[in-house]
Amino acid sequence: MNLDLMAWSWTDYWPYAVLLIALVSWGFYRFLAPAGWREWAGAGVVQAFIIALFAEMYGFPLTIYVLADQMDLPLTHLTGHVWPAMLGLGERTSIAVTIAAYGVMLLGALLIVKGWVRIYASDGAAVQDGVYGLMRHPQYVGIMLIVLAQLIDWPTLLTIVLSPLILWLYIRLAKREEKIQLAKFGAAYAQYCERVPMFVPRWKALRSYFAQQQG
Repeated sequence: MNLDLMAWSWTDYWPYAVLLIALVSWGFYRFLAPAGWREWAGAGVVQAFIIALFAEMYGFPLTIYVLADQMDLPLTHLTGHVWPAMLGLGERTSIAVTIAAYGVMLLGALLIVKGWVRIYASDGAAVQDGVYGLMRHPQYVGIMLIVLAQLIDWPTLLTIVLSPLILWLYIRLAKREEKIQLAKFGAAYAQYCERVPMFVPRWKALRSYFAQQQG
């Protein structure tokens, strides 16, 4: 099917929007389990991001209407892949961008799940191995990667506005949590912070981690 020629009646796809919002929201709350009000504040913004994304992807395409009006683009599903559509790169490029974005999203989801597994199994003890040996906040990095993936694949006006807010909230939350961990575990946690980066893993640590996974 040639998506360039497929005009889309978005009102026919609201059930998909509702289903995806429910499924993704369930996964988000299941594996992140916000506790304090600060975590709930971050979760609320992520929830707004999820709703804005799928409501436009399968519901009312506000961003596509704006682009169609301002840039003389067709009102098709393909136009939702904004970057290839704006550059006139065609369907194949849109598919390639989607595949790349889903790869980033899968990586983010794996970090969230693996982080949850380590925390769940720790029974309140300090966790410094597994993905926590690569970065101090793998679940928050996972959120950031998923947000980035959607900005690559299907950016909307609302998600572009919400993305820097999500980034800011989770950086603040990570710093606050580290103060709590320092008060709880003292020098051991301070040494962990010196050894392991907050968000971006070191290349040597990555190679060692994947070597262990393969072994």
